[in-house]
Amino acid sequence: MVVIRLTRAGAKAHPFYHIVATDSRSRRDGRYIERLGYYNPVARGAEVPLHIATERLNHWTGVGAQVSPTVQRLVKTAQKNAQNAAQAAV
Repeated sequence: MVVIRLTRAGAKAHPFYHIVATDSRSRRDGRYIERLGYYNPVARGAEVPLHIATERLNHWTGVGAQVSPTVQRLVKTAQKNAQNAAQAAV
């Protein structure tokens, strides 16, 4: 089964996560099928803390991929931020 989850990157005490589509049997930081975005929990200043390729995420969920609870929470946050930005622009 394909799952969409986070893989850890970055240095010690400076986490950085890639959002990937991967086989559920692979290790957390092992082989993945496709990188869908990233999450930077320690973003400062003009750095973008979260980027998700929503069209690719929708593709993978459409073909049956399961989304991890953490990635689900991040997607909801990204959608909420996009709606707030659209309302502020009007």
